Amino acid sequence: MKIGILTIGNELMNGRTADTNSSFIAREINLQGWQVEIMMSVGDDFATIKSRLHYLLTFADAVICTGGLGPTADDITTAAIAQAFDLPLYTDQAVLQGIKDKFTKYNLRWVENNAKQALFPQGAEVIANPVGTAAGFVLPVADKLVFVIPGVPSETHRMLPEGVIPILHRHFPQPVEHAIKQTIKTFGLSEAAVDERLAEVNFNTLGVSVGFYPVFPENHLVLIARSDSREKAQKNLQKAQDEVTARLHDCIFSYGEQTLEEIIAAALTEKKLTIAVAESCTGGLIANRLTDVSGSSIYFERGLTTYSNAAKISMLGVPAEIIEKHGAVSEETARLMAEGVRKLAGTSLGLSSTGIAGPTGGTKEKPVGTVYVALADVNQTVCRHHAFRWDRKRNKQVSTETALMMLKNYLQEK
Repeated sequence: MKIGILTIGNELMNGRTADTNSSFIAREINLQGWQVEIMMSVGDDFATIKSRLHYLLTFADAVICTGGLGPTADDITTAAIAQAFDLPLYTDQAVLQGIKDKFTKYNLRWVENNAKQALFPQGAEVIANPVGTAAGFVLPVADKLVFVIPGVPSETHRMLPEGVIPILHRHFPQPVEHAIKQTIKTFGLSEAAVDERLAEVNFNTLGVSVGFYPVFPENHLVLIARSDSREKAQKNLQKAQDEVTARLHDCIFSYGEQTLEEIIAAALTEKKLTIAVAESCTGGLIANRLTDVSGSSIYFERGLTTYSNAAKISMLGVPAEIIEKHGAVSEETARLMAEGVRKLAGTSLGLSSTGIAGPTGGTKEKPVGTVYVALADVNQTVCRHHAFRWDRKRNKQVSTETALMMLKNYLQEK
């Protein structure tokens, strides 16, 4: 079966918002064994939506549209699709009441414009939205289907697998095929370097497809095995995973969808360890990621952004003469920062970062991208020097990832 994807919104066309929905939908569709034939983005314009939708339907058995289902004047997707097929709009009273109930539940002021989200083209089947107010719908068009769901990524991520894909299976039955996916997350190698290490692996002979997905500063691989039996698909997937592991074991940190911070959270909790963080160049990003995990108060005691020399001296106890002699960006300072925050917080571990994010501040001896990361426990302090080459934002991100990887490796070796 061939699928078309149409993402709708002026924010996509002017570059203010990145279109992440297309890539998500394409991955999920391919996992089902279907083919994405064509994808397009359009602005909030009646004529454009109508013409592009008809164009996509010449290539595809079904088109999945996202965006333009809100209550504002520029949210015209539903009306445009009804107009495209000369259909009247009707108000679904059950959907309308559901929206009103959500407003009442969260004590939100009702504005009549919100009733617009309960309008649907005649003949459409409503697709429930479990996380937002705008329901989606599917509209049969001859022997084809047009799906419309909200463009908010969190809503798309729920409604596609829970609402859209089951309807596609219902309307387009296909031979039973078992598809099994494995995500392998890596850090420390470029996408090209990962590809080079895997160059000798013939995934086709293993009956497995492989996709490369950069998620800076990580690189993710997605292996998909398909077979007429689940056992065979699982066996092929394991063979492919073993080949990948043999070549990338030194930079793999996760098999599956767990994030780096979730892996760290599980290890800290299991080992009953606590941590405090002192950050300079990362500006609080390490603490932010460690506390992204629900229940992080069990192991995370505090995070200090000691950006200035004065803060390092007064809050962490780094001697002024150390900074004067070696610099704020140095192994000596990083070690004392980690030790200082651990002692101050009374935690099992102290983690620190100090560096030059750029674009200014670099010297010949310490160019932009120079970073020191240190980890202290009650017995020892380990410090690593790194030299990165990105812009300011990415230098901060990769420094954060490096610090978390250092912590993860310590926990797994302990």
